[in-house]
Amino acid sequence: MTEQAVDQTQPLSEQEQEALTQQWIREHFQKANRFLAEKGVIPSKVIAAESRYLAPYLAVWKMESKQPKPQTFWVMSGDLPSDYVDVKVATSARDAIRHFSMIWQLKAENLKNSGATKDPTQAKFAQLLISRAESLYQIHNDDKLWQSA
Repeated sequence: MTEQAVDQTQPLSEQEQEALTQQWIREHFQKANRFLAEKGVIPSKVIAAESRYLAPYLAVWKMESKQPKPQTFWVMSGDLPSDYVDVKVATSARDAIRHFSMIWQLKAENLKNSGATKDPTQAKFAQLLISRAESLYQIHNDDKLWQSA
């Protein structure tokens, strides 16, 4: 066995875990910024104190934009479809997660009712929305995850 193979079986140190978490946060912050830009929204700042993340699953960012007009959004990125909503729909990141869960369930139901799920790609997307919506709802309901929030 090579030394490299042995190193790969060793658990990560606390510093290595923190470095990976910070890298994940940076990557998903950039993903959220790109997502907004693709939607025509140019973010100007993130409100870090109200943003939350559960690496490597999801991040919910509270972001302000000045263009095309001043607005604040909840933006979600992670191991799920990126999405955003106006900050007025939720008072906290936790409430934003519940909101995304509900609207994704509705979007999936609308896809099914419209017959769009006859297309295998749309059927797969509807199933992804349902799966992630259920996971989001569980995250929202887990009080242990929100003790420091």
